[in-house]
Amino acid sequence: MKAPSFAYAKPGSPAEAFELARRPGAKVLAGGQSLIPALNMRLSQPELLVDISGLPFRDISLEQGVLRIGALVTHSEIEKSEEIARHVPLLAEAVRHVAHPAIRNRGTLGGSIALADPAAEYPACMVALDASIVVAGAGGERLVKAQQFFKGLFEVDLAPGELVAAVEVPAQLKDQRSVFLELARRHGDYAIIGLAAYKGKSTRFVFCGAGPTPMLARRASQSSDLEEAQQLLEKDLDPPADLYNSTSTKLHLAKVLLKRAWTTLSTSP
Repeated sequence: MKAPSFAYAKPGSPAEAFELARRPGAKVLAGGQSLIPALNMRLSQPELLVDISGLPFRDISLEQGVLRIGALVTHSEIEKSEEIARHVPLLAEAVRHVAHPAIRNRGTLGGSIALADPAAEYPACMVALDASIVVAGAGGERLVKAQQFFKGLFEVDLAPGELVAAVEVPAQLKDQRSVFLELARRHGDYAIIGLAAYKGKSTRFVFCGAGPTPMLARRASQSSDLEEAQQLLEKDLDPPADLYNSTSTKLHLAKVLLKRAWTTLSTSP
């Protein structure tokens, strides 16, 4: 199929982008790796496509123990970044599970977060890391905790005319641990189930592909015993079945990932 007809604009400044994105029927284009297929299948039919690829949301910087990553940083740039590997190793692990190299060359961090696909890797990582999403609009920037940003299936805390400008992630300290694990039918496919796990002052096990948003397993995260945590996972998660896997299968696989993550997090740094 071919995409429906639409108007196209490429703003030269954030202010212009905010104004265009506020118009009825506008849709924001970043890397386009999710939006373009949706257009071609006519799952999305915007009146105006706002191409933000020229905006200055591309920096990676560390300040006062917080790593800020611009929304237009591509998956490949995350994969190659020494700063991200050093300070946010969970994200460096997760990016290797994102699709294939051709898509990683174009797809962006902000695009993935704004789309909020429940099977995507980055949203789960943001919740596990207690990251903040930098939301920008005509009135300035505001910070939204990742746990509150992802509101429902493909639903996020963005008002008309607002864009994801960056994420801010606390840098991982020497005594902290993290790991990202994923099970998929083939490498590059969407996850059957995935797990972003972090251990610092508290432990957070956050699953992707297990619900309409990144699913924080609150009870399992608070447990100090692996067997108990696996049992509590049955109360934390009720993953939806898909074309190939039942709810019980996905829950079983979630327990498998929990055990693997538990072992990694328990290893002395």
